[in-house]
Amino acid sequence: MTAFFTLRWHAPDAVELLDQRLLPRREHYLHLRSAGEVADAIRTLAVRGAPAIGCAAAYGIAVEAVRCRHLDASGFASALQAAFGVLAASRPTAVNLFWALARMRAVHEALAGSPPIHAASKLLEEAHAILAADVAANEAMGRHGAALVPDGATILTHCNAGALATAGHGTALGVIRSAVAAGKKVRVFADETRPVLQGARLTAWELSRDGIDVTLLPDGAAGHLMATQKVDLVVVGADRIAANGDVANKIGTYQVAVMARRHGVPFYVAAPLSTFDFSVADGRAIPIEQRDPSEVTGYGAERWAPDGIGVFNPAFDVTPADLVSAIITEAGVVHRPDTQTLARLRADAATA
Repeated sequence: MTAFFTLRWHAPDAVELLDQRLLPRREHYLHLRSAGEVADAIRTLAVRGAPAIGCAAAYGIAVEAVRCRHLDASGFASALQAAFGVLAASRPTAVNLFWALARMRAVHEALAGSPPIHAASKLLEEAHAILAADVAANEAMGRHGAALVPDGATILTHCNAGALATAGHGTALGVIRSAVAAGKKVRVFADETRPVLQGARLTAWELSRDGIDVTLLPDGAAGHLMATQKVDLVVVGADRIAANGDVANKIGTYQVAVMARRHGVPFYVAAPLSTFDFSVADGRAIPIEQRDPSEVTGYGAERWAPDGIGVFNPAFDVTPADLVSAIITEAGVVHRPDTQTLARLRADAATA
């Protein structure tokens, strides 16, 4: 159990979330009271990671409903419609955002004609349910994934797919936490994950707080690490997984997968079912967010690139399914994912 929380409801009218832009130097919790404030937190990376973004979006709708619950029915409906729009526009790649909004919209539409105060209560209940389900999914993923981790393993991970990227426990780091909880000794290497340094600032912070052996390395050293030291597996998270098993994750993931294949290292992806987008046939159709050039030309107030230089700053890349050894989900592990194996996973999950 982590000693911090990523986000939660702060009664009576706010979403409380850990501002990840300030980590690891400062732990500060924001209190957000409108959908617009939550959307801004998502857009500016105060909260990030696909599952956490989904939970934040759900609470963004709930907090707007609570804020507007004393309006008449027409005003309440207009406010909620605007809330769905501003949250949907906050980030394009993480499909959990749209999955959570679809769940909230279904509740909202089912309550059409209900008093706004009643609708607000039900929307808040749904947001709570989405958060609780995410924690349960992460813990189940952790149990399934821990079976793939040998005792004494050395693990490489990229970006942050931990408790900070979810409602709790984590996806990739949830696998590591569960392996440790099962009594296995592990050593973790964490890529810095430039340009926003989620590995250096967040993954290293999380694991060191849990007392898990973690070593930080530059992104460009991952191939050298695999070539010169024993790496038993790579485990990463995902922001969207296509129907054929192509995986969109933080920029740099693809090259790690290529190097893992070159060196015979299993490459695992841990992600909940809400991260799968079966409407997308393959990774070519996944939208890749382009981030602010200032993330590359410097960090914080420090600038190191020459003024006016061109910048290419995609937030994500796509790892083809044939480089993925297995996808770890709350419903089990899918080895050698492809359209057929994932279709079976979807059908089994629908009937579970």
